[in-house]
Amino acid sequence: MIDAVAGRVRAAQNAVARISMAPLLVRAGIFVLVSAGFALAFPAEVLSGRPVLFLAVAALLPAFGPRRLWATFTALVTVGGWLLATDGYGRPVALWRLLAVAALLYLAHTLCALAALLPYDAVVDPELITRWLLRSAAVLLGAAVLGVLLLQAAETRGGAGYQWVTVLGLLVAVGTAALLGWLLRRR
Repeated sequence: MIDAVAGRVRAAQNAVARISMAPLLVRAGIFVLVSAGFALAFPAEVLSGRPVLFLAVAALLPAFGPRRLWATFTALVTVGGWLLATDGYGRPVALWRLLAVAALLYLAHTLCALAALLPYDAVVDPELITRWLLRSAAVLLGAAVLGVLLLQAAETRGGAGYQWVTVLGLLVAVGTAALLGWLLRRR
């Protein structure tokens, strides 16, 4: 029994000693992005007090376990904070805040995907991470431009435009999911 515990302690020490900088920075980026998403989504009244401790622990979870459900959990907590701020505390929906929260959710998600692929002791070329982030930035830019254009189209059509944009967004989401499913089956 004691030999097994000592063996696990030695294995943990060996693993900590082998951690390389790039995977550690990716995981630190996950923590920073999730924390920033919480800060933008939640109302200021909630961020002062005990909930900050729980949110900090929640932001650490996907950094340590990117292959698990923690990335989804923190995304749902962020969306819950957004709904709490807008519906519960009456904060008006601002386009910049909405786009920033969406961008932080996407970046945290994509960094979790990258961290899930990188072992702690991986030697990574910095160009790989740079290309990964540039590709993510291109997706974010395209989504932001499309979102603003759809919002402008909704405003020109009057009150019924929001329903039109919502249905169009739902069709785009379903089409994207169908395309991804088809591409996955094609392999």
